Amino acid sequence: MSTEPETEQDAEWEGERETEPGRRVVIWRSAMLPGSETFVRNHGDALTRWRPAYLGAFRSESPLSRPDDVIAYPDGAGFLRLRLTGSSPRLTGALAGLRPDLVHAHFGGDGWLISDSARRLGVPLVVTVHGHDVTRQPRSRGAKGLRYRRNLRVMFARAALVVAVSEVIREQAIRHGADPFRVRVHYTGVPVPAAPPLVTKRWDVAFVGRFVAKKGVDDLLTALSTMTSPRPRALFIGDGELLGRMRDRAAELRVDATFVGSESPAAVHRHLAESRILAAPSKTAPDGDTEGLPTTILEAAALGVPVAATRHSGIPEAVVHGETGLLTPEADPVALAGSLTRLLGDADLRHRLGTQGRRRVLADFDLREQSLRLESLYDEVVSGATAHAGRTAG
Repeated sequence: MSTEPETEQDAEWEGERETEPGRRVVIWRSAMLPGSETFVRNHGDALTRWRPAYLGAFRSESPLSRPDDVIAYPDGAGFLRLRLTGSSPRLTGALAGLRPDLVHAHFGGDGWLISDSARRLGVPLVVTVHGHDVTRQPRSRGAKGLRYRRNLRVMFARAALVVAVSEVIREQAIRHGADPFRVRVHYTGVPVPAAPPLVTKRWDVAFVGRFVAKKGVDDLLTALSTMTSPRPRALFIGDGELLGRMRDRAAELRVDATFVGSESPAAVHRHLAESRILAAPSKTAPDGDTEGLPTTILEAAALGVPVAATRHSGIPEAVVHGETGLLTPEADPVALAGSLTRLLGDADLRHRLGTQGRRRVLADFDLREQSLRLESLYDEVVSGATAHAGRTAG
């Protein structure tokens, strides 16, 4: 792969872009691609009119990594310069080699990392902000916080469009400098099977996510420890910095908990289908970190699995209390235990909420429909950039 910098689009590039079927979007994530970020891969793969190419700074060894992902810094050399300055001839060359019509970056920090290269090549940039990038990170103290907030403002100024995964995250992006007229909410889509799978239920409660403070695993374990008639069988899927501590906490509380670590998307779906309830006890972490809208909630609902969650960040935009799931206040294990007890004791309620939750996902969060809407946003951005270029030339 050539990494020589290119500063303008030559005639060969223009000819190729005119004759190839469909426009090309380069999907950028510095770590390509963590196992928890199925939403990045799913939306790229579901595009129908746009052709995706995946570009990363380095490879993340996970089930989502692919051999044909383009890696700009396979040996790590040069990445530090990019992180410190936001500019890199190697990244500009790698991006130019993919002949993009548009760049779509995920997370605010990564949007800044590639914004200079996109600007140098005259390629419009779309950046999706997901949660911690506009909640926790801008609140960092000292020089680190000052630098991040400055970079975020630069990215907002350079991006043609900022996409927020929920209304709450849109508000946070605007708070930190995004132009309200260039921030749009686009909900993450998830695959929806033709019908919920008919499987034997092995688990009473499932949790899927990273073991970090905002996920509220400690509250879930406390809630489960109070439920003894009968004691629920709980499955915990994922990894993260708090995994060891939460395992110890489960043993201390004598919770019937099985921890299986990180799993492939197919295995996660199988585990969810085998569960009676998904618990999503998210909360604001001590450092201000919050969710955007957890895709696991949507994945469970697509399978007809009811959700017990909290009124946190974008969750109420997907879960309607009493209609598609049950919601409780953040950091309230007693209330959470009440929701879990109610659902486990009422099969008809589980069926009703699961059925209605699935209908909600089909209406508003289906991957195919949301990817079509994403392509429409791409079209708007490119059309706007073309019109602007024409006015400038004139």
